[in-house]
Amino acid sequence: MNKNTFLLLLAACIGLYVIGSFMIPLMDIDASQYASISREMLARNSFLQVYDLGKDYLDKPPMLFWLSAFSMKIFGIHDWAYRLPSLLFLGIALYSTFKFAELYYGKLTARLATIILASCQAFFLIAHDVRTDTMLVGWVMLSIYLMAKWAEQKNNADFFLAIVAIAGGMMTKGPIALVVPVLAMAPHWVSQKKWAFFYKPIYIPGIILLALLLVPMSWGLYQQYDLHPGKLINDRPIKSGLEFYYWTQSFGRYTGQNYYKEMGYFTFLLENMFWSFLPWIFVFLWAFFAKAFAIFKEGFFQPSTELISFFGFALTYLVLSRSQAQLPHYIFVVFPLAAVVTANHWQNTLWNNNAMSKIVKEFYGFHLFIFSILMIAATLIAIVPFGFIGWIGAIIGLILFAIILIQFLSKRTIGQKWFYMSVVLMIGVNTFMNTHFYPHLLNYQWGNQLANVMDQKGWDKDKMVLYKIPNSNAFHYYGQHVFANTKDSLQLKEGNWVITDAVNDSSLKKQFPSSIHHYTSNRFHVTMLSLPFLNPNSRPKEITPFEVLELKR
Repeated sequence: MNKNTFLLLLAACIGLYVIGSFMIPLMDIDASQYASISREMLARNSFLQVYDLGKDYLDKPPMLFWLSAFSMKIFGIHDWAYRLPSLLFLGIALYSTFKFAELYYGKLTARLATIILASCQAFFLIAHDVRTDTMLVGWVMLSIYLMAKWAEQKNNADFFLAIVAIAGGMMTKGPIALVVPVLAMAPHWVSQKKWAFFYKPIYIPGIILLALLLVPMSWGLYQQYDLHPGKLINDRPIKSGLEFYYWTQSFGRYTGQNYYKEMGYFTFLLENMFWSFLPWIFVFLWAFFAKAFAIFKEGFFQPSTELISFFGFALTYLVLSRSQAQLPHYIFVVFPLAAVVTANHWQNTLWNNNAMSKIVKEFYGFHLFIFSILMIAATLIAIVPFGFIGWIGAIIGLILFAIILIQFLSKRTIGQKWFYMSVVLMIGVNTFMNTHFYPHLLNYQWGNQLANVMDQKGWDKDKMVLYKIPNSNAFHYYGQHVFANTKDSLQLKEGNWVITDAVNDSSLKKQFPSSIHHYTSNRFHVTMLSLPFLNPNSRPKEITPFEVLELKR
């Protein structure tokens, strides 16, 4: 892969990230909640103590909120301004992956690894559905690269910069940002019998620097919770915010102290990689087991290549898979390492090899089948759920299909054809997703659509009350207001503008018989997609009517 091709493919992926940031509204729950917290932080001018809709918030550390609030202070309250800092950290993740792979394998593997990471489905998703993992992956991969560079080149500045990155990651999602670099680097040093790396004097000032960098966040937690013990979070009294952050939220997932308990089985994260690490997941599994066999054959203490990427992924997976609470995006933090493992195997086994074995050719044929399924899915996305994508979209789709066909018929090696078709296909699928599917889908998320109507009609925000309707953080964010929310009709009074599901209309009319309808529409929980909803013919049965009602007796 020459430099120009690499830059073109990378620019296409990054361009789609940017398009998604501008065209797709924020999705409930996480992305819109974090955006709402960031906006509220800016409005309250409260940066050390964090609030969510006026209530104490204790779940994620504040780095995402700090940087997003700062971005919105500069550029205004826009969803793209909220996403901007996280997009920059996706760029840092790509840069760090390139530099790490180049450090150990050279430019070709570095380019392959960067494109593999940039074009996996997870990165296209978290570029617009921004959550703490978007920023975390940049901090963690930067720290691993800098730590590896320090170990190879002995420049102490790289070590201290790695500590800064670890601190940034810890203030983004907790101790996992320290755990992953340790799990990645320690086996590598052991395999090379570099025992001195386990007791270097430089670690003492490094620990001091890490502690100092964590002071602002720790002080905010202490002020908000430790000085006021007994505050209820998830209906549980909190004795110490510091204990919750440094222990309960992370290690409590293993001891049973953590509030969340979901998807706590070993293969959950792997199962979700079959969509999140598309189209590279099967080659990654091949590469991973080939690497494991090579380590076993060579001997752990006789490695021919670095072991950071292999053990960084493997040990992190083992740690995360033992948690009592898992979500698909938890494994995204080590996708850069998975990309390096995949790229190294691709270069050594596939890239320039014309003499393919029967098994490899069958594996290639299996991927062609997967590509066909994805192209059919992309076509259906562009036509069925929300109508025809339009002629411009159709032309773009035909161009991308022509590029895939040209690659398939070219005289390149199978490995090169395979790689380029994979990247172009993912670019094509996500072009339709970001410009057509998601923008139409988010019209069924009541929060952002009603906030737009409210601004257009100039309704009084102070009068509006959510009543027996699922909360939408997107409504609070796009409305730039913290709206009242109640499930008790006795708390409603004449003059309130109630946002509620239409099913509640009759009971409200008994209490307020002269009420006035101002708006009616339909809503759907967009993160809970189903085939009946995607089918326009059966969709009316899947959506829920809601309304805005001005209460009058």
